[in-house]
Amino acid sequence: MADRLQAAIDAIDAENAADPKRIEIRGEKRPKELAHAVLASDWVRKLDPEASDPLLLAARAHHIRRWEVPREDYPDGKAGYHRWRRELQKRHAGHVGRILLEQGYDESTIGRVQSIVRKQELGSDPEVQVFEDALCLVFIETQFRELADRLGDDKLVDVTRKTIAKMSDAGIARVRELSLSDEDMALIERALSQ
Repeated sequence: MADRLQAAIDAIDAENAADPKRIEIRGEKRPKELAHAVLASDWVRKLDPEASDPLLLAARAHHIRRWEVPREDYPDGKAGYHRWRRELQKRHAGHVGRILLEQGYDESTIGRVQSIVRKQELGSDPEVQVFEDALCLVFIETQFRELADRLGDDKLVDVTRKTIAKMSDAGIARVRELSLSDEDMALIERALSQ
């Protein structure tokens, strides 16, 4: 079973290694979606040391081949953003489903991974909540400074407050473990206090 899990993770990583965008995370330059997948997996393991294979696979595949569906291909505004997100979730679920089928996973496991990727039952499914917490932590760790520079402090505090509202208490407690500048941590503390 462990070999099949690792083979599936390797196949997902191979897909994400094709991301043309590179980012530096924890001192290492990597394809963006591969870096995000590794970080999400790390956070899932920290949040739930007994994480199931479907949860680990969902974390690894949460943004698989995301660059193929650019945000700018959808209308501006909230409705366009939500349409783009729904399309991404559908595509991510389809990609990971294909990979898991190739690796010999049964329909039940594939369906569970796809359900987590789509964030179905968020708020009532503990695994989906761990998944969401991990994704929020990756978002804050990797995109906070970029957003601060683009949005300004007040708007960023509002975005961070909305992100934190989706997180569990256990996930929120981990926010303070992130390696962020004092300035960025002060903005996070403002969001947490609201």
